[in-house]
Amino acid sequence: MAERVTKALMRPLLCYIIVVAVAPAGCAAFNPRMLFLVKPDPIVLKDHHGVVLSGNVTVNVLYYGRFTPAQRAVVADFVRSASAAQHPRVPSVAAWWSTTSLYRGGGARLRLGMQVMDERMSLGRSLSLDNVTALARAAGHHRGAVTAVLTAPDVLVAPFCMSRCGVHGHGGGVGAHGRARYAYLWAGNPAQQCPGQCAWPFHQPVYGPQAPPLVPPNGDVGVDGMVISLAALLAGTVTNPFGDGYYQGDAGAGMEAATACAGVFGSGAFPGYPGKLLKDPVTGASYNAVGLAGRKYLLPALWDPTTSQCKTLV
Repeated sequence: MAERVTKALMRPLLCYIIVVAVAPAGCAAFNPRMLFLVKPDPIVLKDHHGVVLSGNVTVNVLYYGRFTPAQRAVVADFVRSASAAQHPRVPSVAAWWSTTSLYRGGGARLRLGMQVMDERMSLGRSLSLDNVTALARAAGHHRGAVTAVLTAPDVLVAPFCMSRCGVHGHGGGVGAHGRARYAYLWAGNPAQQCPGQCAWPFHQPVYGPQAPPLVPPNGDVGVDGMVISLAALLAGTVTNPFGDGYYQGDAGAGMEAATACAGVFGSGAFPGYPGKLLKDPVTGASYNAVGLAGRKYLLPALWDPTTSQCKTLV
């Protein structure tokens, strides 16, 4: 049984200094530690002509540790909103997700599947990436599905905060129709451990320009920050699920659909400034996308393969 962790959610886009973080082979990470810091050369994600996910894709969510019903609703509504009908006059979650349809394969239509709660933390409070893989596998996997493992603020996942805010990966298993590969991702709630690294721009950053933090659209710095990671990882998962799809750089450690645009949320973004955003007149919260029932989100820009530019909603 071979498992590989692909892209990690922590690739810098903007930095005054270049810092190289070494990730395990085959790791795809989301690490906003240096989101705020040297615009690189123009980015072009190469199509390596491997598998991309398209058609109906079920997203199963495993909540590891304690998540309140309100927190789970923020996550569930985001997934449901990704493939909902687009509003013609409002920047929507569905419009944001539609950028993935511009990639080879025509994109994936996300569907919320099982929601599993492991409040007792069956593998303890301290997890390795191998533990995350085991949780994803135990939660069930099949073709056309992605398992999202989300960890609560008091759960330690090495190397959460040190080099990444989440990862996506894949594994192999034997099913009814023989050997099959499956995709999964992990994102952590950074509220307690590293909000300055993994909840920016809703928290003062650890590195880079020190602009005042924004008000999170759902009133929860940790969950709103985790949704940014989840969104970026889902985009990376469907466009590069097994490490041979769209990416730039070394296989398993390159930039992907969202990490190529790290730190960009609206037009005019620059180091320490997420870009032009919308603001709720009542709460003062910043957002750039509206989901089902009017729920608001702040979502990362995605790389547009038709223009080779980072695409924003506002």
